[in-house]
Amino acid sequence: MGKKVGARPRAPPASGMTETIFALSSAPGRAGVAVIRVSGDGARAAFAALTGRAPPAPRRLVLARLHDPAGDVIDQAVCLWFAAPASFTGEDICEFHVHGGRAVIEAVLAALGRMTGLRPARPGEFTRRAVEHGKFDLTAAEALADLIAAETEQQRLLALRQQEGGLAELYERWRRQLTRALAWAEAVIDFGEDEVPESIWAEVCDGVRGLAYEMQQHLDDGQRGERIRDGLTIAVLGPPNAGKSSLVNVLARREVAIVAPTAGTTRDLIEVRLDLSGYAVTLVDTAGLRQAGEEIEAEGIRRALARARTADLRLLLLDATAPQAVDLLPDEARNSADIVVWNKVDLVSGWGMPGLAISAQTGQGVAEVVEALADKVRSRLDKPGEAPVLTRARHRRAVEEAMSALGRAVVVPEGAPELMAEDLRLASRALGQITGTVDVEELLDVIFRDFCIGK
Repeated sequence: MGKKVGARPRAPPASGMTETIFALSSAPGRAGVAVIRVSGDGARAAFAALTGRAPPAPRRLVLARLHDPAGDVIDQAVCLWFAAPASFTGEDICEFHVHGGRAVIEAVLAALGRMTGLRPARPGEFTRRAVEHGKFDLTAAEALADLIAAETEQQRLLALRQQEGGLAELYERWRRQLTRALAWAEAVIDFGEDEVPESIWAEVCDGVRGLAYEMQQHLDDGQRGERIRDGLTIAVLGPPNAGKSSLVNVLARREVAIVAPTAGTTRDLIEVRLDLSGYAVTLVDTAGLRQAGEEIEAEGIRRALARARTADLRLLLLDATAPQAVDLLPDEARNSADIVVWNKVDLVSGWGMPGLAISAQTGQGVAEVVEALADKVRSRLDKPGEAPVLTRARHRRAVEEAMSALGRAVVVPEGAPELMAEDLRLASRALGQITGTVDVEELLDVIFRDFCIGK
C-alpha cells in the first residue's frame, strides 16, 4: 500500500458504502489458490457463517473448513481477518484463500450471496472504499490499477512510484503553498493591507509566481508519464518486399503479419505490442510505399503515411538487393526516418551503405536494431532523478486549470486581494481534485494558526 499522502476520511460516505461487499480478488480462471474478499460491517458474520467460528486475531492465518448455508463442506481454506480501520478498505475485512478451481470459487461466492446484507462488489469498489476511508489518495488508487495492468518494467516502476506517493507529495506541497498564500490574502481582505507586513505580502506574491513557473515546468515534460504508461508508437516504413512484415514478426517473436513474395501483401495497418527494454511500444507494420496501381493499395499507402506522421518513431526498412528503390519513396518517408535499416544483406557482398544492416531471414543484425530502437525510446522517456511525471490526462487538465488560475492571480491589480484570493482558491481546488483532498477546514486551520484570529 502507498503512503497516506493527503489521504483523509470523508464524511458522509457515498451512497451504498455501508453495505457489505464480496468478490473474487485474484484473477479469474483455474489456479492453485484463489482469494475471495469480504468487506464491511457484515464481514464478521460472514466469516462465522462460512467457518463456524469467530474470526481469529487480525492478520493471523487459520485453516478452516468452509460450509454453505445447508451445512455441506465447500472447501478447506486459509482464512484471514483484518479489523477496521487497519485494513485495505478501512472496514472489517475477511479473506478466504481457497483452492482455485471454478466450482470451488462459485460455491463460495454463491454461499456469500445467500447471506443477508451481502452483495457482490462493483468494479473497483474495494479501492474506492479505501479512498473514502482515507487509506490513500486518488493518485495512489489510480497507480494501483496501473500496477496491476503493468506489462513492462518501466510501467511497473512508474506505477509503483506514484502509488508510494510521488505525485501526491508534489501536489500536496503545492496545495499547502497555495493555502498559505490564500490565508494571507484572506487576512488582507479582513484586516486591511496596513495590518499585513509589506515584506511578507511581497514574499507571498513571489511564491505564487514561483509556483506557477514550477507547474509550467511540470507540464512541459513531453508527456513522458503518459507515454511510459500507454507506450510509444513505432511505424515501420519502406518499399514493397523490403521485409517489413518479416522484421515485425522477428521483433514480435511470433507470426503477426503475413509474409509473401507478392508485392503489396500488406494493405492495412498491423499493430503489435512489444516490451522493448522495459518500455511498452506499439510496432506498426505498414503497406509498401510505391506508386500504387489500384485503389485498395493506394488507400493502404495513404494510411501508412498518415500513421507515420502521428508515430513517435519511424523505422525506414530498405532492400539491400534493390537500393535504387529508395529513390522512388516519397520524400516524407525518407526525410522523417529516425532509424534506417537495410534488410537482406546476406544476399549481397561488400555492403557499405549508411544505416543498420540486417537479415530478417537469418537474424543477422536484429539485436542491433532492437538496441537502436531502445536507445531512441530511452532518450525520449528516461530522465533519471526528475520530479514525478504526469501519468493521466485527468492530472494534466487539473494542473493546467490550476496554473491558469495562478496566471490570473499574479496579474491582479494592486488593491484587489479579493480577486487574487478567488484565483488562489480555484487553483487549490483544481489540485485537490487530483488527490481527492479538497478541504475547506484546512484553510481555517491555517488562518487561526498564523493570524491568531479571536485571540
